[in-house]
Amino acid sequence: MLRCGFRKNQSYTRTQAEQRLATGRGNHETDGAGTGKKAMNIGLFGGSFDPIHRGHMALAQAAAERFELKQVLFVPANVPPHKQKQPVTAFVHRYAMVALATQDTKICVPSLLEAPAELRAPTSGQRAASAAPNYTIDTVRALKRGLKKADKLFLLIGIDAFRDIAKWHEAKALLAECEFVVASRPGFSLRDVAEALPEGLRPRAEVTKPFQKQAAIGDLVLPGLTLRLLEGVQQSVSATEVRTAAAQGKPLGKWLDPRVAEYIRKTGLYRRKAEPTA
Repeated sequence: MLRCGFRKNQSYTRTQAEQRLATGRGNHETDGAGTGKKAMNIGLFGGSFDPIHRGHMALAQAAAERFELKQVLFVPANVPPHKQKQPVTAFVHRYAMVALATQDTKICVPSLLEAPAELRAPTSGQRAASAAPNYTIDTVRALKRGLKKADKLFLLIGIDAFRDIAKWHEAKALLAECEFVVASRPGFSLRDVAEALPEGLRPRAEVTKPFQKQAAIGDLVLPGLTLRLLEGVQQSVSATEVRTAAAQGKPLGKWLDPRVAEYIRKTGLYRRKAEPTA
């Protein structure tokens, strides 16, 4: 395994003697310590999925192949924390589109982990007056409580979203809870990835400077976190672009699963409301 290392600076306060950038590949399904059972690798892919598109599916499938994921849970957020002041399509529509898009892919499973309370427990009578934001750290902890100790959790995320990771709720704790699979793309360096980390995990500038010209590929392993940089899954599509096209009545097939495109057409999602007449 080829490794290029971050050496500890004497003025750096972490107790670990070495920070390292690793570009090698590992075996991502191993025996559970002391159990004799194989660890099951699980992927968690959260987001607004407004709507889910081919880029999302490409990332999930590439991550599943690379890291031997037995399952990828697609978790639409009821209240995305970063979009609390923006209009978001009703959860039931976004969940329905996720279910349609993943229908033929056995390892991809729609999840209600971040659904409104009344959908998670329909017989409980729970109904919050105002729904709280769905923080990923809470979802990860809830999911891990139901996993075996030998299981391993990978959180899937695009590199553009990862650049804001330092602003996430309990970001340092989240990075320690699971490994991140970050979909890289051309134009980003290893230094860009390292400098996006929260304060306290972010290496010193003089440590990351040599990696400014090194593409964001391979693995970034630092005390308190492991990032798996996944290259080759770039898709020229964004949910904003899809919504704009849908509002204009344009065909959506090049971006979406045909069933999702048909769902949007039938329900009229993203269509502009007609202006009232005088």
